[in-house]
Amino acid sequence: MANGLASKQRPPEVLVALFAEAGITLNGDAPWDIQVSDDKVYRQILSRGSLGFGQAYMQGQWQSAALDETMLRLLQAGVDNKLGGWARLRLLWAVIRHRAFNLQSQQRAFQVAEAHYDIGNDVFEAMLDPTMSYSCGYWQHAHQLAEAQTHKLDMICRKLQLQPGERLLEIGCGWGGLAAHAARHYGAEVLGVTVSVEQQKLAQQRCAGLPVRIELMDYRQLAGKFDKLVSVGMFEHVGQKNYPVYFDTASRLLKTDGLFLLHTIGNYRTSYRTDPWIEQYIFPNGKVPSARQLAHVLENRFIIEDWHNFGQDYDKTLMAWWENFDRAWPGLQHRYDMVFYRMWKYYLMCCAAYFRSRQGQLWQLVLSKRERSQMYRSMRPG
Repeated sequence: MANGLASKQRPPEVLVALFAEAGITLNGDAPWDIQVSDDKVYRQILSRGSLGFGQAYMQGQWQSAALDETMLRLLQAGVDNKLGGWARLRLLWAVIRHRAFNLQSQQRAFQVAEAHYDIGNDVFEAMLDPTMSYSCGYWQHAHQLAEAQTHKLDMICRKLQLQPGERLLEIGCGWGGLAAHAARHYGAEVLGVTVSVEQQKLAQQRCAGLPVRIELMDYRQLAGKFDKLVSVGMFEHVGQKNYPVYFDTASRLLKTDGLFLLHTIGNYRTSYRTDPWIEQYIFPNGKVPSARQLAHVLENRFIIEDWHNFGQDYDKTLMAWWENFDRAWPGLQHRYDMVFYRMWKYYLMCCAAYFRSRQGQLWQLVLSKRERSQMYRSMRPG
């Protein structure tokens, strides 16, 4: 038990029944069963829903020997949507908040970097592969994380038909892994933009000596013309209210015969809220698009040349990140406490379950302008 104490209070019947729908027993014997060490967890769940459930885990009030399987079962059973009372009101407020306000305005653009990407490069260097790709790897012919990420970077460049001397704009360049790959192996001249101070600093170091420039700016500030555009794992921070300006900006920046590759997480259905725990602790103001939302905003803006889904590869990627992070924890714990450790584990396990349940997808779209004269032929690595 997390605090060396066993739960003494009888669990509320409503929670017993809800967890039973997911095949989970409170204080049961299965690896995915929830072991309660603090009875406060019941009130947390009933009043705060998924937010309280995650907060209780961070505080060590409950544990699971197979947390990813626990979360998978809860997602498959839709437990969060079956809570009543204050928890249901919180979900309703989340919907209203995302629909009524522009949570991803230019004034708010840097908030996610301050809350997540700037926590410390040491965490990401320990968790990610040598390319420092913080997005889904491509595992079809890969046996380890570094291979999956290198294969993904190369697949992107090939889908873009990237040629030596072309100007490539990367919207949301992370720590420079794709920019370096495109410059080093395809001879591209790259401009990468990020809203993270820490990402910019490390990306500039990692791309030193290459025809790569890394700028700290919001995508709405960009100007110029580029042969190719790419955005990997950034669109989740754009928000539905900003989809039109995002794609209008991309169209303005892309040359007539250019190509734009968009790599984004997608939700299996349209939703107007983000999980409250993820939004509060991991990705403030984040929002995952649905296929319908993307298709709607792309109409009359871009031609969809290719739509590639490999969402289940994200499950493997996230579990590999968890193994790396857990292995590196002894060298990180002097800077981060156990609440952070449990928060990070909960984050990675929740996300792995999201993709394993197939609620989460991973899409790569290749887009072009209607005026493009060249035919595009879709490709997949053989």
